[in-house]
Amino acid sequence: MSKLPAEYQFTDLSDYGRAPARWIANYLKNTRATPIHVTLAFGIVGLIACYFILSHHFLLAGIFLILKSILDAADGELARVKATPSYSGRYLDSIFDIVLNFLVLGCIWYVTSGPLVIAFLAFIGIQLQGTLYNYYYVILRNEFDGDDTSRINEKKAPIALPGEKQELVNVLYAIFNILYRVFDQAIYYADPEAPKKQNIPNWFMTLVSALGLGSQLLIIAAMLAFNLEHYILPFLLSYTVAIPLLIIVRRQVNR
Repeated sequence: MSKLPAEYQFTDLSDYGRAPARWIANYLKNTRATPIHVTLAFGIVGLIACYFILSHHFLLAGIFLILKSILDAADGELARVKATPSYSGRYLDSIFDIVLNFLVLGCIWYVTSGPLVIAFLAFIGIQLQGTLYNYYYVILRNEFDGDDTSRINEKKAPIALPGEKQELVNVLYAIFNILYRVFDQAIYYADPEAPKKQNIPNWFMTLVSALGLGSQLLIIAAMLAFNLEHYILPFLLSYTVAIPLLIIVRRQVNR
């Protein structure tokens, strides 16, 4: 199953883990494992990657970052094959993502002893990059009847879906809103016309997917594997220049 109907799917550079994620989901389909279990697993794997960074085992750290990316896709796939979508899982997934992003970049900053301001700005940068990708992707999904557990503007807690508790949805939404609201609003105000002009071609989404979390983790993993750890934070910060460039391209496409 996919987040988009077949005719609107695009080559997603950040989604290289989808095939193994589907294998994991199908393997777990008839077990008692839930999508939340898989989300917890990718959280643990992300922490192991942090440990390996701190231990200067950079190749192993990179491998575990890729594994984290695969499991990050597997929880959603398991929700789809079991037909158990949930806002709880969606928010918990996003909360784990931003916390692990902060920890991974913090660990890289610690072992490289670079300027703290660069690490902080790199974190802000990767969050804005990922938010731009998610912004356009959610617009497509909402327009073409794809997966609808994500919304363009998360203004209030949604009504719980069957099988989940409203109280848990409310708590996780509140945490999600604290962590993500500033990034979501920044991207929305940077390109507020995008939801109104939804002619977003596949080639453009492929370009934007280079800013997705999977792409970011792959870049970090590759740079760690080649002992380029001192260049990771400056690169991720400079990578943020792609945001205004892609917004300009989107506007030109939809003129």
